[in-house]
Amino acid sequence: METTVLKESFIEKSNKKLGAKPEDARISLTYLSLAFILLLVGGTLGLIQGLNRAGLFELPAWLNYYQVLTAHGILLVVAFTTLFMTGYFYAGVSHTLGGLTSKARKFAWSALASLLVGTVMIMTTVVMGDASVMYTFYPPMQASPWFYIGLVFLALGIWLAGTGVFLNAASWKKANRGQKLPLFSFFAVGGYLLLILGSLGITAEVLMLIPWAFGWTETVNVMLSRTLFWAFGHTAVNVWYLVAVSAWYVAIPKIIGGKTFSDVLARVVVILSVILNVPGGFHHQIIDPAITQGVKFMHVFMSLSIALPSLLTAFAMFAIFERAGRKKGATGLLGWFKKLPWKDVRFLAPMIAMITFIPAGAGGIAQTNNQLNQTVHNSLWVVGHFHLTVGVTVALTFFGITYWLIPYLSKRVMTARLNKLGLIQTWLWAIGMLFMSGSMHWVGLLGSPRRTSFSTYGDNATALSWDPYLMFLGIGGTLLFIGVVLMVYIAFHLMFRAPKGHTEFPVAEEEKDAAPTPKWTERWGLWIVLAIAVISMGYVIPIVDMIVNAPPGSPGFRTW
Repeated sequence: METTVLKESFIEKSNKKLGAKPEDARISLTYLSLAFILLLVGGTLGLIQGLNRAGLFELPAWLNYYQVLTAHGILLVVAFTTLFMTGYFYAGVSHTLGGLTSKARKFAWSALASLLVGTVMIMTTVVMGDASVMYTFYPPMQASPWFYIGLVFLALGIWLAGTGVFLNAASWKKANRGQKLPLFSFFAVGGYLLLILGSLGITAEVLMLIPWAFGWTETVNVMLSRTLFWAFGHTAVNVWYLVAVSAWYVAIPKIIGGKTFSDVLARVVVILSVILNVPGGFHHQIIDPAITQGVKFMHVFMSLSIALPSLLTAFAMFAIFERAGRKKGATGLLGWFKKLPWKDVRFLAPMIAMITFIPAGAGGIAQTNNQLNQTVHNSLWVVGHFHLTVGVTVALTFFGITYWLIPYLSKRVMTARLNKLGLIQTWLWAIGMLFMSGSMHWVGLLGSPRRTSFSTYGDNATALSWDPYLMFLGIGGTLLFIGVVLMVYIAFHLMFRAPKGHTEFPVAEEEKDAAPTPKWTERWGLWIVLAIAVISMGYVIPIVDMIVNAPPGSPGFRTW
């Protein structure tokens, strides 16, 4: 036991003194650089889209609304998030496990190559006007076959990145028998496992769409395609959320001067997320035909079960905040609230992200209800909800991570000036999203549809009543674009211009009287079997029914 403690202490001291290993830092910085470049491109497209939807900007003849919508969705929801997740997780795995193995580095670079090839192929088809099918690419709208092949490369990149993390964790466990995997690396393993499980559905769908797009098959099963997509689409959002949650559990307690509330609880959150998440995709199809009421009823419960890890996290985080505040002398019921470091952007950005998830999560629960879903289905309300979950809860946490992760990797320090600029960026982002997402929610309840460019529908009175709210959408989108520009500037300044120095990778310690973490938490074989069992419960019967009792397939349509 003493040898183990000495070994861990040596690794921690080495990492603290030397920082990230140059070859490992190079991997993460490359991923993060590309992520922020795509954030700028995707944010620009978002501004164009928002101003057009508000009736303030007319697109040129050579650019159609659905090209912008498709590129914006794929660049930000898939490419930016995947690149950031990989750069962040590989940096943390390197830090907590004493460096990446040579195999992990090879998988990281191979994954990057695959992700870039896929992104370039997809964006090329979109720019050429051959793939205005939006982020969801629902058939029977038919894109160029090279669009779908690009998606295969994206899925391959995810699998390669995940494999590198799995191999690194397995190597560490082999060399450190009897020790628990550090919490950060536990999150990385769980996050990639969930993403790979979710990507199986979209991979099967794309392999079905490629021969259809080439004309080798005449028709496609539309309902089956939609169902396979949402096995991934819903899961991916929850993976990005799990990435954000990893920083809440691991880094935030250290930043505020506290300790981890419960290592066991954090690991249970990861395990439950892996087991329960994938079948939740069905609540996106609660209005779809060809899915029986019995299956939909079952999936309401499966979708609601995903709220459990979030409720556990809410309890844990507020316990951490209160304990940290009381250690600093806070008294009274809410005195600890004032002791939190509100002027530290590393805390403020994730804290706003956490608070935002309260209404965002409530909106998600509303959409699992059949009656409430019918009220908001295919309206701008859904887009507003999505921008709260991914655009605030995930994005602001990613930004908060950036303020310490990039300086750690580049061996630089964040100055007071950059911290102040970060505070401005955070409030701009929060206020911009309040305007944009708030107006989307409200105008969606008034009937404004999603996935459409600006129209008064022949000066229809109802459509004209949406205009004031859409104006707020445009204002919010403009503030968000300014926030994007500031964030990209900050990120690259931290990489190349900030003063040289040592920045800590914040990893919270456990309380001295914390209960030991049981070994069953790392029985990954069992959790994978349970995840497959839950996925099978949710998908086998409806998918078999969609195949055996398939309606006539549909040929491809090009609606642009």
